[in-house]
Amino acid sequence: MNYKKFFSDELVSLKSQGLYRKFRAINRNKSSFPKATERFEGKEREVEVWCSNDYLNLSQHPEVTKTSIEVINELGTGSGGTRNISGTSTYHVDLERLLADLHRKESALLFPSAYTANQSTLWTLCKNMEGIEVFSDELNHASLIQGIKNADVETHIFRHNDTEHLEELLNTANANTPKLIVFESLYSMEGLRSPLQKIIDIAKKYNALTYLDEVHSVGLYGPEGRGITAEKGLEDEIDIINGTLSKSYGQMGGYVAANADIIDYIRSFAPGFIFTSSMNPSIAAASITSIKIAMSSEDLRENIRTNSDRIRAGLRELQIPFLENDSHIIPIHLYDPRLCKEAANLLLEKHGIYIQPIFYPTVPKGDERFRVTITPRHEASDIDHFLDALDDVWKQMDLRRSDSAEEEKSPVSRIY
Repeated sequence: MNYKKFFSDELVSLKSQGLYRKFRAINRNKSSFPKATERFEGKEREVEVWCSNDYLNLSQHPEVTKTSIEVINELGTGSGGTRNISGTSTYHVDLERLLADLHRKESALLFPSAYTANQSTLWTLCKNMEGIEVFSDELNHASLIQGIKNADVETHIFRHNDTEHLEELLNTANANTPKLIVFESLYSMEGLRSPLQKIIDIAKKYNALTYLDEVHSVGLYGPEGRGITAEKGLEDEIDIINGTLSKSYGQMGGYVAANADIIDYIRSFAPGFIFTSSMNPSIAAASITSIKIAMSSEDLRENIRTNSDRIRAGLRELQIPFLENDSHIIPIHLYDPRLCKEAANLLLEKHGIYIQPIFYPTVPKGDERFRVTITPRHEASDIDHFLDALDDVWKQMDLRRSDSAEEEKSPVSRIY
């Protein structure tokens, strides 16, 4: 086999479909965010960031950065190993205790990323529970999908947020086999919530475990930012909750929270936990500070709600197609990967607006979009500038307009 030709041909094919990704080097300056500095070809220019997952901008909060620096000075930059060798510090233990309390669970377990937490936990559960059948929402994140696929178990995909379809599938399953329903509280590319209560009711009816990804919810929803499950008063009704430290809390890492036996089981059997070096103690410490700040910062959450509504109102007025929702995630549809990249480049070159084009495999082919997120440090003038820039690009490129906001449409499965 000509290995060099294989890789070259695959990349050529990817580029021919308009699906090749280029990364921009963006330094998010702490003193001037949402302004940032792009470095390219030996030059620099100022840009304005509209696609950050650092939702509350806590990665740049002075108390958080102070904590991180203090612990680096105390312990250094590395953890020293896996958790079962020398990689467990008091900061890891305290953070897990705080996360368990955040979700009203008995216990929690840290992973280097939420992706690893999902992939490793689901693989471990599915691989070791004989005869288990998994029921997974078709728009679940790649980390959930990969964990399920790796386990190679009977898997049923239900239509996005379609509880009737979920129950149809469960009704055909063997009543005596273990069952696991896997879904998200807030879907990252659509900004749509799941029907939590209905799924919980169905799970109880068919004696199924529930595994919920709250990655895009924690920090932003519910009392003290405890998530959508807390907002709905359903924390006790979900068996396993997955969350992240790298979005609303502005740090790095992921976790699962559940009852003590489930967490101890994952800790004892999950290779992705056992054989991976732990997060740096400075990150764990900064995460503790960040979570505590978020818990007492309803003003930040209210700011995001207000500004997200302001963006949606502007998009409606400009007749720029977007998916209506009530979240902080605003998907603007372009439906073509090349147009999406061209519009992103024009926004940057002409208006200094940095927003990354989103296309397959992150979203289905033909559903290309911008995914707009706002932080508390974006001001009304920034929003007005952003909307003016979008309008100008839509005019210059003669892009599709809408009579009203896009109706929710039946999405296409990701990458099962």
